[in-house]
Amino acid sequence: MNITITDHVVVPVANKEDARTTAQLLEPYSVGDITVLHVVEKGGGVPDKSPVEQSEQIAEDAFEAFHETFPDAGTEVTYRRDVVQGIINVAEKVDASAILFCPRGGARILQFLAGDRSLRLIMEANRPVIALPEREDDQ
Repeated sequence: MNITITDHVVVPVANKEDARTTAQLLEPYSVGDITVLHVVEKGGGVPDKSPVEQSEQIAEDAFEAFHETFPDAGTEVTYRRDVVQGIINVAEKVDASAILFCPRGGARILQFLAGDRSLRLIMEANRPVIALPEREDDQ
C-alpha cells in the first residue's frame, strides 16, 4: 500500500495567532486530511499553567482561526504534561501520515534553555515530521 506523506497530517497549534499563521503557511500546499491539535499542558503534580476552562477556550479560538483557511479540518485536544509526547500520541491515535508544524520564533539560546520541542518532536516521532518554512515577509 502506498501512502502519500501528506495523506493525513496532524498540525499542532498553540493559540489563535499560531493557528492562523500556520494555516496561511500551509494553504499553498496540497494536503489530504488535516487534524489540527491543541495540547493543554498539565502541571504534573503542581497547579496547571492555566485553568482548564481558559485552556479549552484557547483551543476553541485556535481551531476557529485555523478553520478560516481549512474549514474541514478535524480537531483534537489532549491534556498532557509532555507536549511533544501528546502530539506523537494524537498522531498515532488518528493514524496520521505525518506531523506538520510551524516552528515558533525566538532566539536559539532561549529554545536551547527551554528544551527545544521542535528538535524533540523530530527526534522522537514515529512518523515523518514536516516543518513549514516561514514566508519571506514573516522574517
